[in-house]
Amino acid sequence: MATALRPSVDQVWQWLAEVPDPEIPVISLTDLGIIRNVAWQDDTLVVTVTPTYSGCPATTVINLDIETALTGHGIEKLRLERQLSPAWTTDWVTAEGREKLREYGIAPPVDGTAADGLLMKRIDRLGGRSNLTIACPRCGSANTEKISQFGSTPCKASYRCTDCLEPFDYFKCI
Repeated sequence: MATALRPSVDQVWQWLAEVPDPEIPVISLTDLGIIRNVAWQDDTLVVTVTPTYSGCPATTVINLDIETALTGHGIEKLRLERQLSPAWTTDWVTAEGREKLREYGIAPPVDGTAADGLLMKRIDRLGGRSNLTIACPRCGSANTEKISQFGSTPCKASYRCTDCLEPFDYFKCI
């Protein structure tokens, strides 16, 4: 009888889509692409999470937020599994997530530069410098410059637009 009352996997995905990332609250955990799987195993809901990187300081908070959200929807038996392989990549950020980042003032990762390795080859050829163009999320200008490899969190770099003069974070390609 309890099996008939349990929520569908699709419903659970919808609930998880409402859980914000603790470091960037305008983007959900599903938009970020870190929720890898949701499945029922007997009467236990198993949610598989791939952190953005193995040392991410927000991992504990993310797990707690998932537990809080799902138990708040009546899930009684829940198991969170951490999956490190394949490693998370910014290619997993959804199109909606990228737009939310841009609207929030964070330049989203540049498409196609994370998993294919081309960006790293370009950086190596240039002696550590990248010819990657990061557009300003505020005015759209391509006239930007990197201020620091590290921004407000380890996964972001600090940039400045030389047209509108506004500083902004760039969500680094991983």
